[in-house]
Amino acid sequence: MKLDGPVASRQGLEALGLKNLATAHFNLSVPQLYEAAIRRGEAQIAEGGPLLAYTGQHTGRSPNDKFIVEEASSKADINWGDVNRPISRGHFDGVFKKVQAYLQNREAFVVDCHAGADPEYRLSVRVVCENAWHALFARNMFLRPGHEDLAAFDPDFTIVQVPGLQVDPEVDGTNSECFVLVSFERRLVLIGGTSYAGEIKKSVFSLLNFLLPARDVLPMHCSANIGPEGDTAIFFGLSGTGKTTLSADGTRTLIGDDEHGWSDHGIFNFEGGCYAKVIRLSAEAEPEIHATTRRFGTVLENVALHGGSRSLDLDSAEFTENTRASYPIDFIPNISDSGRGGLPANIIMLTADAFGVLPPISRLTPEQAMYHFLSGYTARVAGTEKGVGSEPKATFSTCFGAPFMPRHPSVYAKMLGEKMAKTGANCWLVNTGWSGGAYGVGKRMAIGHTRTLVRAALNGGLADAEFFTDPHFGLAVPRSCPGVPSEVLDPRATWKDKQSYDQTARDLTRRFEQNFKQFEPYVDDEIKAAGIYAAA
Repeated sequence: MKLDGPVASRQGLEALGLKNLATAHFNLSVPQLYEAAIRRGEAQIAEGGPLLAYTGQHTGRSPNDKFIVEEASSKADINWGDVNRPISRGHFDGVFKKVQAYLQNREAFVVDCHAGADPEYRLSVRVVCENAWHALFARNMFLRPGHEDLAAFDPDFTIVQVPGLQVDPEVDGTNSECFVLVSFERRLVLIGGTSYAGEIKKSVFSLLNFLLPARDVLPMHCSANIGPEGDTAIFFGLSGTGKTTLSADGTRTLIGDDEHGWSDHGIFNFEGGCYAKVIRLSAEAEPEIHATTRRFGTVLENVALHGGSRSLDLDSAEFTENTRASYPIDFIPNISDSGRGGLPANIIMLTADAFGVLPPISRLTPEQAMYHFLSGYTARVAGTEKGVGSEPKATFSTCFGAPFMPRHPSVYAKMLGEKMAKTGANCWLVNTGWSGGAYGVGKRMAIGHTRTLVRAALNGGLADAEFFTDPHFGLAVPRSCPGVPSEVLDPRATWKDKQSYDQTARDLTRRFEQNFKQFEPYVDDEIKAAGIYAAA
């Protein structure tokens, strides 16, 4: 096997059973990966310098194609079900043999990286990619060791990603020709049949979500930033709720935009980059993120071009609503060099309410915080997952990240409750969804209003505000906030048809009630009481 690249670890691919590759390119630089991607016809360079790739059929994650190997060492700790589906060791080994055979006489691009800015909890990950542009994605998204560390790099886990390989469900025990298979015992992840780069990112997140709770670290699907006074804030939320946009605030220092751990020492970023949705991105409302789409080193997925030019059309959903940009975190100004912050003073839970009935901001009691963390309500934005369809779909994703949580939700919820009790952190529910009516009638909440409300919550601007109790959800809602029209704060006041609002709100509370029944055996009476009010 020919080796190529600046630094190849002494721990080679042969130890994994990957042999007879044409060339294994180790830890190539950004320009080298650009050259390889262009040479191989994988991607093109758009105006401003980003590398633009198209993923074909799969423009989002394929949750039904993810499986965890049923192994004695981890079986009892996995929350088996629709999210964590079992696959046999035999089927995993069969697919791995196909992967090994497929890569023979092909090029492979290897990225050695870390996940976790806190060295005490860091995971060393090797990503082996069929395509150069996926290697650039991995290089952007994870923490990059120095040259002196690469020669002795010894991976804790390896991800092998071969989008060109499809399997046979009847033979291989999968759901389709696509596969995302995780073996905690083999410390190996296999991805194939899909070019969507997000599968690499979320596979690493799933690994950390399994490993870290055993070390008393809460893994979180959240962004995080630090205020001028050194106060840390975290933002829970699913794709499309504004996690990336709201945390990239020029008045605060960004720790990270999507995945973090909460230890006794504080908050630390899992990643070294950002993976932002860019559909209809505004240079005025989101200047920091917008600027990354015109930079050398950024990877763009499924973004359309104007005519035959190389000029980006960020407003187009020609290929998908789930257009993406992957870029190193230092492309964003005012970022934390360490990727770490103190214990959080404020927790923001983001939701994009497609029904338009939740307040734009409300203050939660600790019990309500637990209730909404377990509920994880939002509207699934079209295109972020295969099979969602063209319309947003109301959904409950526990812990604001159910697809990535191998353990039972109660494990993560208990940890959050314990850590909140220790720190006394304030918790806020913020609706970035619709106002004045449900989706199709109302309008999306103005980003300017949301930013103002979030800043007020974080800097103490709502500390002396008068609050009223929402009659349907039992939430404490401020009557006023400087810079935001008071009528915006009361969702019922924004609807022309008040009876329709009341009916829609009651319907949503019933959805909450029905969904929460699954968690009632795992929570105490105080949290149940908070839920009873919310579902009244």
